[in-house]
Amino acid sequence: MDQLALLFVLLLGALVTVPLGDRLGLPPPVLMTIGGIVLALLPFVPNIDIPPEYILPLVLPPLLYATAQRTSWRQFAANRRPIFLLAVALVFVTTAAVAAVANAIVPGISVAAAVALGALVAPPDPVAATSVAGALGLPRRLVSILEGEGLFNDVTAIVLYHVAIAAAVGGSFSLPRAAAELVLSAVVAVAVGLGLGWAARRLMNVLGDATLQIGLTLLVPFVSYVLAEEFKGSGVLAVLTTALYLAEYIHDPDDVLGRLAGHTFWEVVDTLVTGVAFGLVGLELHNAISTASGRWAEMLGIGGIVVAVVVGVRLLWLLPAAWVTKKLHKRLDVDEEILMSWRETVVTWWSGMRGVATVALALAIPLHKEDGTGFPARGEILFIAFAVIIVTLVAQGLTLPWLVRVLGVSADTDESRELERQLAARAARAARHRLLEIVEAEDLPEDMMEMLGRRAYDIGARISPDMVDEERREAHAQRVERLRILHRVQAELLSAARREVIAARSEPGTDPEVVDRVLRHLDERTLRGI
Repeated sequence: MDQLALLFVLLLGALVTVPLGDRLGLPPPVLMTIGGIVLALLPFVPNIDIPPEYILPLVLPPLLYATAQRTSWRQFAANRRPIFLLAVALVFVTTAAVAAVANAIVPGISVAAAVALGALVAPPDPVAATSVAGALGLPRRLVSILEGEGLFNDVTAIVLYHVAIAAAVGGSFSLPRAAAELVLSAVVAVAVGLGLGWAARRLMNVLGDATLQIGLTLLVPFVSYVLAEEFKGSGVLAVLTTALYLAEYIHDPDDVLGRLAGHTFWEVVDTLVTGVAFGLVGLELHNAISTASGRWAEMLGIGGIVVAVVVGVRLLWLLPAAWVTKKLHKRLDVDEEILMSWRETVVTWWSGMRGVATVALALAIPLHKEDGTGFPARGEILFIAFAVIIVTLVAQGLTLPWLVRVLGVSADTDESRELERQLAARAARAARHRLLEIVEAEDLPEDMMEMLGRRAYDIGARISPDMVDEERREAHAQRVERLRILHRVQAELLSAARREVIAARSEPGTDPEVVDRVLRHLDERTLRGI
């Protein structure tokens, strides 16, 4: 099997693990990691031959962009305190704790190399956390906190990692310089992200066509990442900034086809890239095996200790942090999403899975220092990183659904339904208000006005039937049933028309482009229900 065949196997696995995970009740990223481990153990499967410096730029931008599309600036602003405690403070604490332990127990490791190890195992993977948490029906506030942590912790950890690697390779370290680099990295990233988002927004207006706009969104995260890195900024933060800017400003309410096509496109990209990324994580098993050869007892002991520190520090930090956040929330009465109970805190603790960023940073460690000597304890760092990934991603990922069921942590469906009802009422009011404006401007027949009035009312009632009383609900149900019959018959008519047009494609003398144009027209009518 060559490298290209291996890539196609991973892409196929990314698709297959989605329905398999649904059937087994397990997260697809965990299944893909296990699949990668199985592939790594097969003798005919080659070792991956991807330059480490390309893994982060190729994998992280699309995954972060897709994840950021599901949130908003308001969520980050409202949750800035919980996100800061998890994504910044906890990364520093975990890095320091792991560095102190590694410096004491790993033979031949320097202080700077130990800090690099701490930085690369500190950040929970944003894709793993959101993929796993989102599929378990957790409370929205908990998922928002995990998303915020997952999206921002890489920024802190990667900057710490680069500073530590530079110190380990060059032999010098300056705390003020490191702090200045952290601040500069963030400022440059935000500037690049906003600038590129502004430019992309205007270019989308010029492109017009939905296909070209979606193609641009595929390029934007890569460009944002590379540009920020070129100017010594954080590529991760730049991608997040660009994604949040575009999510906030490019929505055209009437661009139904573009919005649906874009959503579908990014769902496909997210599924494929996530699967390949976690498959690559599993395939890195060969690095761990080669490092531990002949030293299994020693390396397993060291790896187990570091894993315990990573997992333990997260719990020891979360318990007081959740308590402090809750106290401040009550005192300040701010609009933020916090962990409401110890059960949610435990679930958040167990959701701290490491993944793509950890393995990519571990592989990117240089082979040599500036003086030509080997990087201190590079093999041991790779083994420890893989041990942390296996335990936190596979072990915690497999047991998280069970833990959620045991603790009874689930989404507040009443709160969700109430928000849905409020939005449905707002939508109906907006439709009725627009109808009144049209009636004042145009002379509509009375029967048409009555029909449009009912349809304006039905917009909200079809979204949330709970918003209407029992009598109106029954009348609405009758209208919906009639519309359902109408739409079913109309769908059959359009289906017959499509079959006839498709059949004409194979007839001699028929222009395929004309057939496709007619077929697209029928598809659009089906999509719009007219």
